[in-house]
Amino acid sequence: MAKLIALVTMLGLLLSVAGCSKKEEPAAQPAAQPEAKKAAPIDPATAATVTGTVKFDGKAPKAQKIDMSQDPACKGDNVNEAVVVDNGKLANVFVYVKEGLGDRTFDVPKEPAKLDQQGCRYHPHVIGVMAGQTVEIVNSDNTTHNIHPSPKDNKEWNESQPPKGAPIDKTFARQEVLIPVKCNQHPWMKMYIGVVKNPFFAVTGKDGKFELKGLPPGTYTVTAVHEKYGAQDVKVTVGPKESKAADFTFKEGA
Repeated sequence: MAKLIALVTMLGLLLSVAGCSKKEEPAAQPAAQPEAKKAAPIDPATAATVTGTVKFDGKAPKAQKIDMSQDPACKGDNVNEAVVVDNGKLANVFVYVKEGLGDRTFDVPKEPAKLDQQGCRYHPHVIGVMAGQTVEIVNSDNTTHNIHPSPKDNKEWNESQPPKGAPIDKTFARQEVLIPVKCNQHPWMKMYIGVVKNPFFAVTGKDGKFELKGLPPGTYTVTAVHEKYGAQDVKVTVGPKESKAADFTFKEGA
């Protein structure tokens, strides 16, 4: 019996030694992914500029005066800003680089874009921001407003703001051109926000002019968007330090 126990013990020891000496296979490692090719930084020394004018062809509609009598706190003159033409130049057109920047990414500006409500009007009528940039909404009026953007690709919201109340800060996560904004308290109050992924955008003033500067040399699709007349594209190629014009013309009834 003692011999049998000794034999079993010896066998156990041999199996234990064999188990300890077995090499463990290293865990399979995931294959290394190739790094995404990053676009070269924009060299300010070679940066180019696209300038232009947005014109209006035809008889401009007369601006309609807005009746604000429903709210005694809404004072001053107010006219419809859907079509603002001065000497054949069209204002409130959002112009931006739609294509040509490839996979470049850009820092979001820390400075907010400001939108004021004064005289029961939005100031300005059109603004541009980068996706993620703060829009600071101010109420300078002695009445309550209710800001209500109606986006398709961003989150819809509406929020009341008391007379001269604290500013409201909002952001839009995705590119979207143009987002209509209205006031639920005052139905004539309307404006538009252009949200894009790059900093190359502008809004025309009464002179119809715009400027997109700081572009790397390349070929771009520049798009002009108007709330009533829609969008137009222009292809433009700029070399190092070059400045090129890209004009647009919108027609009444087009």
